[in-house]
Amino acid sequence: MGPVDDSTDSTGTTDTTVIRAAGCLLWRRSPSGDGIELALVYRPKWADWSHPKGKLKHNEGAREGALREVLEETGMTCELGPELPTVRYRVDGRPKEVRYWAAEAAAGGTFVPNREVSRLLWLSPAAARDRLTQKRDEELVDALLATRRPGAPGAPGEPGEPEEPGEPGITPCP
Repeated sequence: MGPVDDSTDSTGTTDTTVIRAAGCLLWRRSPSGDGIELALVYRPKWADWSHPKGKLKHNEGAREGALREVLEETGMTCELGPELPTVRYRVDGRPKEVRYWAAEAAAGGTFVPNREVSRLLWLSPAAARDRLTQKRDEELVDALLATRRPGAPGAPGEPGEPEEPGEPGITPCP
């Protein structure tokens, strides 16, 4: 990680402790059979659309934390694939580091709105890029697509932008 500035928190003290977090770019094959869809969550506290992620618990590994956060935020289990780029940014003057994995959603699972996440949408990669609030999250979509083997549904250069009635590229969750 690069140099940390001397930001102070609300108590006037310097805290350079890295906030550790993990998450996934959760994907599934499109119900139409044409490409893939990505899961995005809406977090009302932050009024943003994001990939499922969250802070690690004490002594929790990043892989375990990523799986836990996906389950808590989406109701889905998944199989972790390749690790994606780590994202680094500051929150209230503290450095935050989020490790991400590509993860295929397992069959089953039901989203239930909760205090952290009020909505879940399955979107085509293009629609996901447009919906994401943070630019750093958009860049992860490209990293995910780059990990897909040539010829796989949704791989770069493959058709993968399913159109649904209503908003293009969006499949609402039941």
